[in-house]
Amino acid sequence: MLHDPRIAAALADHYVNEGDTIEGLAERYQLSYRAVRTALLRAGVTLRPQKVRLPPTPPGMVNAYNDGRSIRQLAATHGMSYCQTRRVLLAEGVQLRPTGRQPTDWRGSDRISRY
Repeated sequence: MLHDPRIAAALADHYVNEGDTIEGLAERYQLSYRAVRTALLRAGVTLRPQKVRLPPTPPGMVNAYNDGRSIRQLAATHGMSYCQTRRVLLAEGVQLRPTGRQPTDWRGSDRISRY
């Protein structure tokens, strides 16, 4: 357990005012993640929500999606889950297509009629 109030105050200051992460503070102060988290909570700090970590965008994924590949196809090709693939595409700024089968020209107002 962390008993030095000066270290706890420093942890809280770095976390709240400087935006340091719990992992970074644990490494800096040679403490466990749990010890830092407990010290922050005892100091009355409201913890930030965890960020979802995304893997690096595989080369060609965005272009393949824009060329018509589905999120499911890309997920299978790159060994990722559907949700993870979708989040990667959104993080890259891709405008996702509507769900379901779409006419060939789904982007424009000149949609292809089936009749």
